[in-house]
Amino acid sequence: MQRIMHNFALLPLAAFLALMPAAAQAQSGSFTVAQHGNSVGTASFNFASTPSGYDSTSYVRVAMKGFNYALSKTEQLNRASQFLHVQLSATVNGSAVSVTGATDSAQILLNISANGHSTTTRLDSHPGAVFLPDFDPGALETLLAVAVTNNNRGLWAIIPKQAGSIAPIQLATHADEQGTLEGKPIVVHHLVATIAGASTDLFSGPENQLLQAELPQQGFALVRNGFVLSPPTKPGPPPVQPPDQTTPAQAPPAPTPPAQAPPAQ
Repeated sequence: MQRIMHNFALLPLAAFLALMPAAAQAQSGSFTVAQHGNSVGTASFNFASTPSGYDSTSYVRVAMKGFNYALSKTEQLNRASQFLHVQLSATVNGSAVSVTGATDSAQILLNISANGHSTTTRLDSHPGAVFLPDFDPGALETLLAVAVTNNNRGLWAIIPKQAGSIAPIQLATHADEQGTLEGKPIVVHHLVATIAGASTDLFSGPENQLLQAELPQQGFALVRNGFVLSPPTKPGPPPVQPPDQTTPAQAPPAPTPPAQAPPAQ
């Protein structure tokens, strides 16, 4: 590894990352799910090399008043971190959801099942497509890897909500910021991903590893354990709620079942 680093020490970061196996830059990560700075759950991902690419697994647990969400995802990617197959199981406030997806010729085939109802949808396939469930740090890690390979262009989100859809991702680069990881200073790259009009702030480290994500749902964030952004991006207090309100303001839309099933929020 030292020899590799020596040979490429003078290359720009993006070029260096493009020469490495995309998903191998961060093999695993554990995160806190927070709302307005308060912990409400956990999330994690892991990448394992296979002869043809990578196996990616993700787990998410969120438990708060009015919103309980659990996700388990297993995904297969090729050597360029491009989508091949996914199996997802989730519960949203007690309602079970399952999703399977795979590339099929020039299309992506999605099967979504919830509350006894199933839908099958065919979506246009794109080399830069990323399967993006809510609160999934492994999906965002894959997005960072595919963005490097595609020079931040030609990116698409496979969205496992309702019957399933695909939407373009606009990725904008912002000025670098600072933070600490395990108490040590670290340069933080800042990207903003816009999907269907909603923006997600992504903060990554020098090795393109996901450090933090400010999610489009109100006040929610994924923060890698041991990472602190300096200064915090959104330190505001929790929203004020009426005394008789029993659910969080704008509870986040998790992987929503088909239209027949109750919505997450």
